[in-house]
Amino acid sequence: MLVTRQLPDIADRPDLSNLRAVLKSCLIQVTRQQIPDVVQLLDGVRTLDRVAPEDRFGALQVLGTWHQLLAIAREFDAVQNRRAAERAGSAADIDGSFAEVLSQAARSGADPEKVSDTLRRLRVVPTMTAHPTETKRVTVLENHRRIYRRLTDLVGRNWAPREEQAYLDALTAEIELLWLTGELRLEKPTVPQEVAWGLYFFGEVLYNAVPALHDTLSHALRDFPADVTPGPFLRFSSWIGGDRDGNPHVTADVTRAALAEYRRAALASYRTALAEMGRDLSLSLSVADVPDDFLNEVSNQLNLCAAAADHTREHNSAEPFRQCATALLLRLEATLAADRGEKTLAQPFRNAQEFRQVVAHMHEALRKVGAMQTAARRTGPLLRRIETFGFHTVSLDIRQNATVINRTVAAVLKARGDTVPEENTPEWSAALNDALLHDAPLDRTALGELPAEAAETLDLFSLMAETRARERRAIGAFILSMTTSAADIMACYLLARWTLPDEAAAQDTPLPVEVVPLLETIDDLRAGTDILETLFSNRTVRRAIRENGDVQEIMLGYSDSNKDGGFLTSNWELSKAQTAVRRIGQKHRISVSFFHGRGGSVSRGGAPAGRAIAAQPEGTVDGRLRVTEQGEIVSAKFANRGTALGNLEFLAAAVLRHTLESPTARQSSDAPEFNEALEALSGLSQVKYLDLVGSDGFIDYFHEASPVDELALLKIGSRPAKRFGTAPRDLGDLRAIPWVFAWSQNRHMMTGWYGIGSALSSFTRVRGDDGLDLLRRMFERSRLFRLVVDEAEKVLFQADMEIARAYAGLVRDGAHRDAIFAKIEAEHDLTRNMLLSVTGERSLAARFPEFRALAEAIRPQMNGVHRMQIDLLDKVRGAGGAAEADPTDVDGLLMSIHVISSGLGWTG
Repeated sequence: MLVTRQLPDIADRPDLSNLRAVLKSCLIQVTRQQIPDVVQLLDGVRTLDRVAPEDRFGALQVLGTWHQLLAIAREFDAVQNRRAAERAGSAADIDGSFAEVLSQAARSGADPEKVSDTLRRLRVVPTMTAHPTETKRVTVLENHRRIYRRLTDLVGRNWAPREEQAYLDALTAEIELLWLTGELRLEKPTVPQEVAWGLYFFGEVLYNAVPALHDTLSHALRDFPADVTPGPFLRFSSWIGGDRDGNPHVTADVTRAALAEYRRAALASYRTALAEMGRDLSLSLSVADVPDDFLNEVSNQLNLCAAAADHTREHNSAEPFRQCATALLLRLEATLAADRGEKTLAQPFRNAQEFRQVVAHMHEALRKVGAMQTAARRTGPLLRRIETFGFHTVSLDIRQNATVINRTVAAVLKARGDTVPEENTPEWSAALNDALLHDAPLDRTALGELPAEAAETLDLFSLMAETRARERRAIGAFILSMTTSAADIMACYLLARWTLPDEAAAQDTPLPVEVVPLLETIDDLRAGTDILETLFSNRTVRRAIRENGDVQEIMLGYSDSNKDGGFLTSNWELSKAQTAVRRIGQKHRISVSFFHGRGGSVSRGGAPAGRAIAAQPEGTVDGRLRVTEQGEIVSAKFANRGTALGNLEFLAAAVLRHTLESPTARQSSDAPEFNEALEALSGLSQVKYLDLVGSDGFIDYFHEASPVDELALLKIGSRPAKRFGTAPRDLGDLRAIPWVFAWSQNRHMMTGWYGIGSALSSFTRVRGDDGLDLLRRMFERSRLFRLVVDEAEKVLFQADMEIARAYAGLVRDGAHRDAIFAKIEAEHDLTRNMLLSVTGERSLAARFPEFRALAEAIRPQMNGVHRMQIDLLDKVRGAGGAAEADPTDVDGLLMSIHVISSGLGWTG
């Protein structure tokens, strides 16, 4: 029996504190019997390290559940705040909204023609990746979504007391389910399960959110002094099912199955809209003057359905719009059936464009008969969905490492009896160029048996060509990770030529691939201009780029560049690389667009999207932006409609703002003296960072003072933690995600700040008061420097040297431990002091009161979890590892990792 409780007064205007109070009350009710001291645990009065060993798991689960509820409350509050701001004034009062950006553009005298052109070519592409940083299962995500809905039911309406209690009981029941649902995966997810995880967000939110986002932009344009019609500015890409870089589980067959799932989901998503139109569009020929061309279209569609349309011919003979919708639904079902290999009466659609053309015809016919509102609410949204999702949902990127590509090319050359030059030599480049110019598609039967890796890679390229021929946008780019030379990219184009279908064997056939080099390390970023200069000068490659609209996409790696040189150096090198690469593109009349490989944490580019985009160099956005949405960030941004709409709007509006901004508006931000200072600071910071990671015993310190090795026990991704299964003490081959994940778990968090303090200190020591004055002006006016300072300061605030010292106690070599921790602690203190000197603040994160308050509120709980995790790490390792340790200790350890990551709000 649920007990009636007094609900905090949140009906008129729920604030975050009241939302937390409601959720906390519900959680206490459902957990009190099992966790008697739950109130003390949630309040931080009793910390986890003081809980009896047999009660630890339950206590951890309470905190994990509480952190999830807090995240839901923040999402809900953010949406409510946006709505309240719009009700109190207008959408232009919401910073970062379409309306605010367009209002600012109008006030600054933006050329309406430039605005119109920008909106026509605007392309914003969130790209979901399968990075293993999401610890929540789909079941838990569904539960979160229901809790969000129950909050929506409960607040903001004037319910009678008994109604209010019923909704409160419903909320409590959902929290009870969350509490009783296991949060941690018992088995590693398979790639098909990861595909299903990604599709969850489309089915629940994104398919329907996209038309609403277009409406938001159209509404904002009503007040803009020009007649502007935006194009389909939003697209979605994914790596899930296509990213095989170091993941042996992603084969050509797995990718084929993923493509089929994305296609099936898109096709099935149109069922409801067509069924509703078939039921509701009862416009009659006796009332409406329906255009003859549309009547002919309806007749044609019915004929394509053959006997399957007999019923609608007889019962809706005077209602052509119903007939058309029904015919489209019949053909849609036939398309799904044909994909399953079944015979059908109705003719399947050839492609999404054919489907769209008929819907567009229906849309215009509705408008012509005067059903403007019906068209706007029925066929208009459907058209937007088709333009965005087609029959593919996402463009599936294919990612592979350059070493695999080069090994495959070498294996084919060897199998043909050709001389195989050494890689990365002029002879190797010449051989690739000659083959690109003269080779025909391969006769695989004449090659004999190839190594399994090479055969698999050729199968993959054949699949890409086959898929693009059927639905061009179903396959996205070929992301070439660890690109170090133009020859690496040319090897991809050669594989595309070798796997052309026989009917496309002519030498002038466009190569069905768009190769996107991923510049990951600092050396690769610096080499980007030479790589592209060589690439753009190649005739075959240049023609392939022309086929892609004279646009070359470049992917920028935030993670590995950070691991290479630290946070400040990474950001500066990324900025410089964009400017330099763009100039090479201009020289060759090629537009260069950038794909930002950002992760969730600050160390991996996870700054607020609007400010991060604003900080990009002039001209490097230009209406186009791709950005990765990784792991837990996908669920944080897209799990609920209101949250998704807000995040997508802020992302697209930031791209619009950057593109419309005049060059003079950026001059103060990108002043030459600021760039010179950033170059000096970057060098100083990198020297300090490399000194740390090159210290004797540093690798052992990292592995022993953090749970990096134990992260592999979490079942949070299908791919291994290392690309090539090399020695576990090889830092260069360790993926950047566990690198950042582990440093956050032990609260060193040095990936987001280390080296900055020494750089600022050395700079001011050499330049004196003038140097400090320059840094303060940069803080006020340089967007990039301000972004680096703000985000480093927030990470530094989350770091905790007391907790870090306790983790350092796990390191067995006392001399190395003391020396390395002394460096980290000294740099922490120096960075804090120097940041405060530059910003003029008296304490860290004072400019971010909400962020600071949240971190402080959970600090007592988190400190207890950290102390308990240290104890469990010592026990599990002392027992000889997870296989030998007490299962209760292992489970507690894994749950502690989960609770810390959920408390921080990100993993890696």
